[in-house]
This record gives sequence, C-alpha cells and structure tokens, in this order.
Amino acid sequence: MDVMPQQGPESRQPPEPSAEDPYAPPAEGATALPPPPPTLRTTLRRAAFGAVAAGVLLAGALVAVDDGDERPKEPGPVERAEAAATAGSPASLSDLTALIGDRQKWVESHPKDAPSLAALGTAYVEWARRSADTAYFTRAEEVLKRSLEAQPGERGNGQAWVGLAALANARHDFLAAKRWGETVKQQQPKTWSVYPVLIDAYTGLGDRKAATAATEKFGELRKGVPALARTADLYRGQGWREDALATAREAADRATRPAEKAEALHRLGELAWERGEPEEAVAQFDAALRTDSAHHASLAGRARALVALDRTDEALAAYQRALEQLPRPEYALELGELYASLGLDGDARTQYAKLRKMVAAAAKDGVDESLVLARFEADHGDPEAAVELLRAQWRGQHRSAAVADALGWALHRAGKSEEGLEYAHRAADTGVRNASYAYHLGVIQRALADYGPARRNLELAVRTNPAFSPLAAPLARQALDALGEPPPGGPGETRQPPPPPPPSPEPKREPQPEREPEQEKKPEAPAPAPSKAAAAPSTSPSPTGSPSASPSVSKSP
Repeated sequence: MDVMPQQGPESRQPPEPSAEDPYAPPAEGATALPPPPPTLRTTLRRAAFGAVAAGVLLAGALVAVDDGDERPKEPGPVERAEAAATAGSPASLSDLTALIGDRQKWVESHPKDAPSLAALGTAYVEWARRSADTAYFTRAEEVLKRSLEAQPGERGNGQAWVGLAALANARHDFLAAKRWGETVKQQQPKTWSVYPVLIDAYTGLGDRKAATAATEKFGELRKGVPALARTADLYRGQGWREDALATAREAADRATRPAEKAEALHRLGELAWERGEPEEAVAQFDAALRTDSAHHASLAGRARALVALDRTDEALAAYQRALEQLPRPEYALELGELYASLGLDGDARTQYAKLRKMVAAAAKDGVDESLVLARFEADHGDPEAAVELLRAQWRGQHRSAAVADALGWALHRAGKSEEGLEYAHRAADTGVRNASYAYHLGVIQRALADYGPARRNLELAVRTNPAFSPLAAPLARQALDALGEPPPGGPGETRQPPPPPPPSPEPKREPQPEREPEQEKKPEAPAPAPSKAAAAPSTSPSPTGSPSASPSVSKSP
C-alpha cells in the first residue's frame, strides 16, 4: 500500500488559476504537477468522468488502463481521482491536486463543457473542506454556476446541483443543501451521489428520520465501504455504540486505497475516544497517519487522546501541527483550553484570538462557524452573545444535537438554567453517547436542585469518557463529589439537600472586536417538491451485530 509523503503547506496547494481567468491553468512558476499523459485528454473520457465526478469526489476502486500490452499500466493520479469519484470514497490530496490541474487546463479550451465544470467545482469544494482553505469555496461557487449556465440543471446537469449541495453543507448552510439535494432526488431519484449530501444536510438540521431514510437508500444504491461508513456514522449519532463499532470495523477491513483506509481508521479512533479508551484511540489515529500522512484530522484526534494519557508535550505538538496543516477554529479552541488547564493563560488567549480570526475569515467566504464561536463565548467570552448566535441557528432550523447542547449550556451560563434545561434534554434524548452533553445536562440539573438526575448524568459523563475535556472533566468530578452518595432507602427517604454548588468560574472577557459586516445573502436554491416521509426504524440488530455490504439502518437501539 502506498503511503503519501509528508506535505508542507506550500506543496499541498492546488494549482492557482490566473487572475484574468479563474479557470485558466496556473501561471508560469506556480506550484503544479506535470501535465497528465495525452491519453487522459480525450473529450469522451472527460465527459464521461464529468457525469459521475461532480457528485462526490471521494476515492474508491482502482481503474487499470490496458493499452494492448500484456501488463496493465499503473493508474496515474488523475486516474486515481477519477476512480475516487465513481466509488464515492475519499481521494488523496495529491491526487485531488492533479485532478484540479487537469480540469483547469481542459475547461480553458472547452469553456462550455458543463460536466467538466461541475467536476472542477466539486473538486474545489472537496479541496477546501480537506485543507480548511475557505477561499476555494468561492471559486467552487463560480465554477458550478458557470456549469449551470452552460447546461441548466433541469436539462440534465444534476451534477452541478449536487456540487452546490455539497458546497452548502461545507459552509454549514444545511437548509440550502437540503433544497438542492431534494431537487435532484425529485428529478433523478436513482442518482446515488445526491444521498451523501442529503445525509449531511438532514443531520445538520437534526432530522434523524430523514437522515436514516437517506442512509438506507444510499446503501441500496451504492454498496460497499461508502455505505458502511455512512451507516456507522448514523449508528454513532443515535448512540448504538456496538453497532457503530462493528460497522466501522467492517468498513476499515474492506477499505483498500490509502485515503479511504485512513478515513476508516480515523472513524475507529473517534469511536475509541468517545468510549473513554485513549490508548486505543491513539493507536487508530497513528494507523490512519501511517496510511495517509495527509489525513490531518487524525493529528487533532491524536492530540485529544494524548491529553487524556497525560502526554501533554506530545499533545501540544500534535495540536500545533494540526493547526498548521488544517487550521480549523475548533482545534484552536481545544488547544486554548489545554493551555488554560495548564495555567498558561497567555498562550490560551493567543489561541482564542486565532479562533476569532479564523471565524471572521471563514465568514467572508460564506462559511458559518457560529457553533464553535458560540461554544467559545459561552465558556470564555460573552454567554449572552453565545445565546444570540445559537438562537439564530435554531431559528434557521439547525437543530442538531450539537446545537441543542450548545444552546442549553449557553443559556445556563447566561443565568437562564430553566430554559437551558429543555435544550440540554433535547441533545441527550437523541441517544448519542457524548460525555460533554451528559456533563452539561447534569450541571444544569444541579443548578436547579434536581439532585438525583444531576448525579446520574454526571456519573454518566465521567463513566463514558473520564477525560472528555481538560477543563470540564475535573469540574464534573468535583460536582459529583459535592453531591455525595444517594441516601439509603430509595426516593422516599428525606434528606437535606447538598450544599449549593460553587459558582462556575467567571469567563475571562476578551476585548470585543468590531463585529464583521453581515455576509452577502447566498443565492436562493431551487424550491424542491415535498419529500416523502421516511419510514421509522423497526427491525432489530442482527445477532452478529455486523451489517452486510448493503446495510439496513432501521433497528432498535
């Protein structure tokens, strides 16, 4: 199995289009891979790939090209990326870079080739998502619109609509992603590439029933590792831990290409971390990085698990490396909180300032990072500002478990614990096994003198993952110790309530910069027809707990 060489920030950049023409090849001297072999430049081959590539640019089965010799040629990077798109699994960043350069050259001389434009736009979306370079989202939008100008979606260019749905998901505009995706599903219900973007949209909106139905349909249309991966994610989000683990293991065992294998191993690491098994998590993240050294999300996962093992110096180095390669605001928040837990308040403030800059820069490119900003404000800034951000999310129908948990906690931190309790319950009631959700619910219940449920949820948090946060995990144990043991004799036993909880540490108020101007309104997506209601889960897990290649996700927890 090939392992990608370590890439620095410069070497991993895709070719830059010229200022005069955003679709032109890179300028002389710009970073770019050599042009692909002439056999890849035929019109028929590009058009055929464009018909499947725009949906999901993720890597899969190998494609061998037979030129008449006895031995088939090894596929090149563009061929591997093409095979990636047809299978629906992740492509390596180097292959994705080669594909972008190849498509840029092609559309320069074929500016009306709608499938190739859709493929290029979707490649930009994937590059931006995998590199955290949000400027490529703007380029993706331009190219996808140009594809629709050349061939409208109603005239068969569903690939561009799928690309716009993927772009909306990446910008956390899940309602727009749902509209684009459901439009494609209505017109082309057997287009498998629309279902991953619909799954992401429904999950972001907190519509578990629709997400379950979309996952089942994807499994029917696209069997194999991609379906197993999506099914494992669904099980994980609904708290079916054993089923999620069995399905994720099957996906990892069956994955063949490095990028696909690394993604599967990363998923196993995340599951191990959530179970409170940091040693296993480190092992899985290390395996992912050995398989594909450019899987930078595994650096952050590894850092998180190293904190739990008290390997703090290694954790700091891993976080810093992750932020260099994949500058996501949530990693800056995690590193800042690690510094704060070590008493390094100056370093913590530096990371919090970086977080604000990342969020502001992302907003200019249409990316909504309100959730991570609100989490920061609730604990380290202005809880009232966090409530305002999260209420806007909720009104916009972004009602996932993550948003419900964050809103409940922000309301509690803002002194509105009774209102916060409702949202904290919503997050916990999804069934997801998240120690942070249980901790937040337990603290809010304790503040409202509901001591029995508070004890149960704080115990659940500590039992699920004893080191879920370098700042919050010690506070969870302190709160649990303050509650003491339950009284003998059951609920009929009367007793004095425990002493009032110590006040939560006051958030350190950072200087508030001027708010960024409101971003431009995104273009309206085509209005979809009402989607059919998904069937509720009904069947039970198989005795083995291991799903088949085309798994069904309707089951009892």
